[in-house]
Amino acid sequence: MKSSAMHDEDLRHQWVALGLMFAFFAIAPYFVYPVFLMKVMCFALFACAFNLLLGFGGLLSFGHAMFFGTAGYAAAHAAKVWGWTPEWCIVFATLCATVLAWVVGLLAIRRQGIYFAMITLALSQMVFFVYLQMPFTGGEDGIQGVPRGMLFGLLDLGVPSNMYIFVMAVFFLGFGLVWRIVHSPFGQVLKDQFKLIAFVLSGWVAGMAGGTKALVFQLASLTDVHWTMSGEVVLMTLVGGLGTLFGPVVGAAVIVTMQNYLAQLGSWVTVVQGLVFVVCVMLFRKGIIGELASKLRKSL
Repeated sequence: MKSSAMHDEDLRHQWVALGLMFAFFAIAPYFVYPVFLMKVMCFALFACAFNLLLGFGGLLSFGHAMFFGTAGYAAAHAAKVWGWTPEWCIVFATLCATVLAWVVGLLAIRRQGIYFAMITLALSQMVFFVYLQMPFTGGEDGIQGVPRGMLFGLLDLGVPSNMYIFVMAVFFLGFGLVWRIVHSPFGQVLKDQFKLIAFVLSGWVAGMAGGTKALVFQLASLTDVHWTMSGEVVLMTLVGGLGTLFGPVVGAAVIVTMQNYLAQLGSWVTVVQGLVFVVCVMLFRKGIIGELASKLRKSL
């Protein structure tokens, strides 16, 4: 009974946190640059996808950027070359990332621990070099000038406020998907079985994030498929709180904020990020949200 009461209390806290997060992103554009907020939401969704795999599935991937970047290229190509509308670009991008996750999962899931992580890293590097050589990706220049288009043929995403609402809708749709998975009976057995399904679902959500980012910045580049992007999403998840629903969102906000406001430091930004990571490991062993949740439970 006590365990059930604690679970219900945790669930109520999560609903409150969800309401606060929605209110923040709804109000923030009046005070903060909207493009920055859209970047935060895209990377937060990417971090949620990675957290679904590692935090709830127990699988450490060092190659998650391949799904994020693949979706970006798919959405950008569909929008610029084929002239597809934004909703179909996101669907296509998500499908491409999901199929790639299924193929990679079939190859990598046979191994566990560090071997699994190394296989995902190796496959991600292969994907990177393929995209570097493929004509449709634009090589080192990437796909630039991606049109945002008309959502459902009615809503012009070239208007910043419309684009923001669209990104916010995609973010909460993806976050809601992760929430539903975690709180379903399937989510409770992710650590024991169904590893391939967890991997594919993670790639699916990462694809939503990557495709949306390509439309936000009207650009798809090698940066999003590089191994350093895989490292960044690991950092975001650990800083925010591994195995928590809202930790990746907070972690993504922290890292993206640092990148944005410390950009004048150049390559020193990575040094600062490393210091922040060390501080979080020393003071917040469970991540920012993990520590806050732990303290909240003790106070009740």
